[in-house]
Amino acid sequence: MAENFNKKTIRDVDLKDKLVFLRADYNVPIENGHITSDLRIKQSLPTINYLIENGARVVICSHLGRPKGPEKALSLRPVAERLGQLLDQKVTFCESTIGDEANRLKKELKSGEILLLENVRFYPEEKSNDNKFAKSLAEGIDIFVQDGFGVVHRAHASTEAVPNLIEHKVAGFLLETEVTKILDVMQDPKRPLVALIGGAKISDKIELIDKFIEIADAVLIGGAMANTFLKAQGREIGDSLFEPDMIAEVKKIMDKAQDRVESDKFVFYLPQDGVASQKMDTYTTTRIVDWSAHSVASIDSYPKNPARITNMVRDNESIYDIGPFSGSFMAGVIQMAETVVWNGAMGVTEVNALHSPIGPFAHGTDLVVQAMTGEYGKKPTVIVGGGDTTGYVENRGIIELFDHVSTGGGACLDLMVGKKLPGIEALDKA
Repeated sequence: MAENFNKKTIRDVDLKDKLVFLRADYNVPIENGHITSDLRIKQSLPTINYLIENGARVVICSHLGRPKGPEKALSLRPVAERLGQLLDQKVTFCESTIGDEANRLKKELKSGEILLLENVRFYPEEKSNDNKFAKSLAEGIDIFVQDGFGVVHRAHASTEAVPNLIEHKVAGFLLETEVTKILDVMQDPKRPLVALIGGAKISDKIELIDKFIEIADAVLIGGAMANTFLKAQGREIGDSLFEPDMIAEVKKIMDKAQDRVESDKFVFYLPQDGVASQKMDTYTTTRIVDWSAHSVASIDSYPKNPARITNMVRDNESIYDIGPFSGSFMAGVIQMAETVVWNGAMGVTEVNALHSPIGPFAHGTDLVVQAMTGEYGKKPTVIVGGGDTTGYVENRGIIELFDHVSTGGGACLDLMVGKKLPGIEALDKA
């Protein structure tokens, strides 16, 4: 793997007959006791197979959801059943996470066998990073393996306190791959590097946008977060979602982008048209709203005068997607890229269509996806940045078309902006 991953991995330790505590991320969607997406379970299989092939006795710990205490709907029992099916071997499920029953089942494990503990977040001590709770989790454990990339930004008992109690603490293959792929792009990308940033809340990604203004060749903004930029420019956005508390920060970001535009070959692009509607549902009437004269040279060249009233978002309308001009422009920029980092949809992709695979507010996202997957010709290297974006490409059945699809949401964002992640810092240095 790349030199930027400086932690020991499961290749570096003797696993034969050792009791291994594997922190996985099985925070999967479950409806009526049935798993609707097993992506995260499947992505843990290479690590688990390596552990059992090398004779480890494997204890798996994970969380599911945000329970206030024990909740049957958030039990990991369905995960144990699905994991057993995927591995084609029995996975013992423990109805507790700590205590006498958990300790008994740990001791009874034989080489190559697997035990899955109940949802670790059923215990409030997990999130409070309680050391006494961590000691109970770590009882009898020889080796700690962190493979839950989606939780390494959390300083919880199972991610930080437990490894600090165990002599050997190493990374699994998924964690190693995630960190390597992401840092390769952030530190030494093939250029041009394009950042495509969408989603609902600018407050979640302001640091990411700031980072990419520094290192990318182009930053393209979409999704509901673009509304806050438009509002900061004085645009009429009707009843669209935006964050008034972020206006000042957004203006600083635009100033920083403008400075880069004036001093470098850099593109900072905000949507210039959008899909507006009074409702966010399948049956609603939509219309294209064009609020710009399509000037893209720099932020300052965007028209200062409002468009004709017929082309403005009405008070009872909201912007739910980027428009066809914006989508086509973004697709064109992506076609010229060597590397693309994509985090966040361009519109509300969750709304289904009546007679089409593409929903009424998903056409903008579909345009940029076609560019990223090479449907217009050249295909760039694409890193999909976790969270809802991963869910979208999985639901569309197009995961295999991307070079790397991250399993981490907050962890991916924090790693990209250069933050230290507690769950990684706790591991042994290589």
